[in-house]
Amino acid sequence: MPVPAPVLAPPFHVVRLGHVVLTVRDLGAAKAFWADTLGLQVTEETGTRLYLRAMEERGHHCVVLERGEAPAARHLGFKVFSEEDLDRAHAHFRDRGLAAAFVEEPYQGRTLRTVDPLGVPLEFYFRMEKLPAVHQTYALYRGVKPLRIDHVNCFSDDVDASVAFYNELGFRVTEYTENEDRSRLWAAWMHRKGGVHDMAFTHGIGPRLHHVAFWVSHPMNIIDLLDLMATTGYVASIERGPGRHGISNAFFLYVRDPDGHRIEIYCSDYQTIDPDHEPIRWDLRDPQRQTLWGAPAPRSWFEEGTPFAGTPARQPSYAASPIVAG
Repeated sequence: MPVPAPVLAPPFHVVRLGHVVLTVRDLGAAKAFWADTLGLQVTEETGTRLYLRAMEERGHHCVVLERGEAPAARHLGFKVFSEEDLDRAHAHFRDRGLAAAFVEEPYQGRTLRTVDPLGVPLEFYFRMEKLPAVHQTYALYRGVKPLRIDHVNCFSDDVDASVAFYNELGFRVTEYTENEDRSRLWAAWMHRKGGVHDMAFTHGIGPRLHHVAFWVSHPMNIIDLLDLMATTGYVASIERGPGRHGISNAFFLYVRDPDGHRIEIYCSDYQTIDPDHEPIRWDLRDPQRQTLWGAPAPRSWFEEGTPFAGTPARQPSYAASPIVAG
């Protein structure tokens, strides 16, 4: 299955993934995990919402945790290059027959809310309230010392359709996996900022959020987090890793928050900014695809994810058999 040719002049310009909005049942338990354990900085706390940012970020938030009755992913937020790009985005989505409207969001400027064709809820914004830099205020560093939000990965019931849509928006494929007969995409990693991915898709019941990832400076940050979680009551929240992905070359760890949201801690992928960068193909049954050292992922990796609020998940468009641990 050929990967679509990259669109180097998209209808509007997305800079990067900016934030995610997640529903949690208990803001106190969420704060103990996301802030006190992972180490994200609390920038605002209300009775219904918790705003967080990572250490290198100047924007007000990269994660919004909203109190609700059941865990869900409410929006994936992307920063665009200019205010004019918001108007171009609005016209593009309306021309595609997708609902698109401007909404008011705290600490953000004009925010365009829409959905992709498979039902993933999206936000696009240009302005966000800026905060003083803290990346050299080392007394604030704790937990895994997260530096910035890096990417999201979503389960998609039709990865080919997901890739086609985001390809139109200028997201470029860096690595991909085909199904057994090479007729369909099983997974794909797509970027805007020049890393391996801002948005990725994995074959499965979808759309659902698979994980949100944060960049750290060194694998030892991950080891420190493991020691912390193992001695503060979170050992059962460690799902997978540490390890090194074949795809992306990233050193990784996957953990689950108290509501089951999957979080990746991530470092050491590679630069993909060149416009003629060629995607890397992986075979679905290659044991080094999931982990360079050969260890397969647990079954929960392929089956469990966070539903998108208001979007029913569907069975995948074809059957596939990745390597599963145990």
